[in-house]
Amino acid sequence: MSETATTAAAVPAEAGGVRIRIEGLAKSFGALRVFEHVDLQIGQRECVAIVGPSGCGKSTLLRLAAGLSKPTAGAVEVAAGRPAYVFQDPTLLPWRSVARNIELPGELRGLPKQDRRRRVAAAVDLVGLRGFERHLPRMLSGGMRMRVSLARALLLDPDLCLFDEPFGALDELTRERLNDELLRLYTTRRFTGLFVTHSVAEAVFLSSRVVLMSPRPGRIVADVPVPFGYPRHRGLRFTPQFTELTGHVSAQLRDSNVGSEPQQSGSHP
Repeated sequence: MSETATTAAAVPAEAGGVRIRIEGLAKSFGALRVFEHVDLQIGQRECVAIVGPSGCGKSTLLRLAAGLSKPTAGAVEVAAGRPAYVFQDPTLLPWRSVARNIELPGELRGLPKQDRRRRVAAAVDLVGLRGFERHLPRMLSGGMRMRVSLARALLLDPDLCLFDEPFGALDELTRERLNDELLRLYTTRRFTGLFVTHSVAEAVFLSSRVVLMSPRPGRIVADVPVPFGYPRHRGLRFTPQFTELTGHVSAQLRDSNVGSEPQQSGSHP
């Protein structure tokens, strides 16, 4: 690791200020340069989506923001608070019921049983899983398992949520429904969100800004504001304004492919 690298650091949260500050960030795995010269700021209660081709470092950037990995160079500062991470896979424990999976963060935190049960009941209602508390993960659909993952992430009332393509493996209809659910949760809770996705439409629908990354070595090539306010109705997807914006972002992504390194197999995301 370079001597200039700085691990993710917790800094005091400022009301209405910067929640995540990334400066001069770079990450390499040996000779493989994943991304470099990344600068990004995310404000309190802002929802920012990151899109880009496979291998450009989207998920790696998210792990650095979460403090799960160390950069090769640059700095990541995250305002102190209560973070939550939602992975691409629901990562549920197969021997534990829905309720027992959801309560796991509270159990690890040492919360009293009565408090955990109260939080689980609220989280179950929040994601629409009432009646499935005793089901095991194998008894659930993919969309329902992801709802359990979301409920587990929200159990401790996080003020920062990091989403690593949580809906990428789902069918289109289920994905749209969970987009609607996540948008409702964001509007209700107003946490700060950083959402990694391959879907331009998903990014535009959920976020207040869409950050575009180039192919490897990834760099931020555009930061596009989304002009639609919250709350947002599912019908927004079918408006001319939405179609025009998604087309604009898609065109910028296509343009960013020119002059970048060819993709290699077996690379880190």
